[in-house]
Amino acid sequence: MPRTNETILKDAPAAITTGEITHGLLNAYQAETFLKQTFEATPLMGEIRHVLRREKTGEIDKIGIGRRILRAKVENTDDGYRAKPNYGVINYATKAVRVPWEITEETLRENIEGQGFEATVTNLMTKQIGVDEEDLLINGDEAAANATDFDASENYTAGNCTIYNGKLYRFVANHSAGAWNAAHVEDIGVADDKDFVKLDDGFLKQIKKNGHKMDASSYTAMNLDLYYKMLSLVPNKYNNGSLRWIMSPTRKQQWDLFLYQAIISQGGSVPEFIFKAPASIPALECPNMPNDSIILADPKNLIEVNSYSVQIRKTTEGKEAIMQDKRFYVVHFDVDSLIEEPDATGIIIGLPEYSFS
Repeated sequence: MPRTNETILKDAPAAITTGEITHGLLNAYQAETFLKQTFEATPLMGEIRHVLRREKTGEIDKIGIGRRILRAKVENTDDGYRAKPNYGVINYATKAVRVPWEITEETLRENIEGQGFEATVTNLMTKQIGVDEEDLLINGDEAAANATDFDASENYTAGNCTIYNGKLYRFVANHSAGAWNAAHVEDIGVADDKDFVKLDDGFLKQIKKNGHKMDASSYTAMNLDLYYKMLSLVPNKYNNGSLRWIMSPTRKQQWDLFLYQAIISQGGSVPEFIFKAPASIPALECPNMPNDSIILADPKNLIEVNSYSVQIRKTTEGKEAIMQDKRFYVVHFDVDSLIEEPDATGIIIGLPEYSFS
């Protein structure tokens, strides 16, 4: 008995069904439901803070309480002292993004799922939107919009982006006119990724600019000191049990391998918690993180802002639909990434790859 698409893709999350795909704007409840489905696509998306707003641009209020607000009590006396909350705002400006796709009527007729194949594809698209949202929230860089082919006669400054041999790079150091120097750049994707990366400035770029940064490029191998040194840069008031190491699965596995090799070569044992929580800070694996960086942050300090202006459009009419015998779909929504307290974040960059024997 052949396996159906639904069986093969059973792990795909429940998403908007075919009957719910409309020709226009979703109401607030439908928009929130759709966005929540994308939030469940990856572990990190389920941990960070999500804010929904009706306006595409605006402010998010912040409120905090200072330290050492206690004062001595004197009977029958009011010295006029009052503890006051600290107020602030974070400005957001969402960017409009879209995901178009199409399905031929022949596919629907010939597929074992029949009309159910349409819902299967929609489920997959919803999950992939969530995966791509996380990728953009982490790796986005608006400077990629200005990326052109590398020109040896040009000067480049750190932060500029360029295209070289079909790949997209960001300069990590100033580069004077001259030949290509791989030590001056970091790989951020293929050339076609430019249109994706340029949509927003992600958490990596924001933390490198406004958070606490530690360069590990002088290290030849992973080391427990790296974690403790990074922690020492973040003020103690934020080290309250909610911080997490956010790293790629490969980086986490190489950390495990480093510890195993240390046990084998030096004998003894390593406490189990060191594997899962270096420096007593739990690790959170994120496939969209680059292998050479680790973020230190409270996931709730990382914010994704969406507006309720979610549109899911579908058409089976028009000249193209008739002549090509297709159904056309597109999802429109808005997104922005913010960090509430940059001072509470840190990043380790330039981590060495594990040297396999």
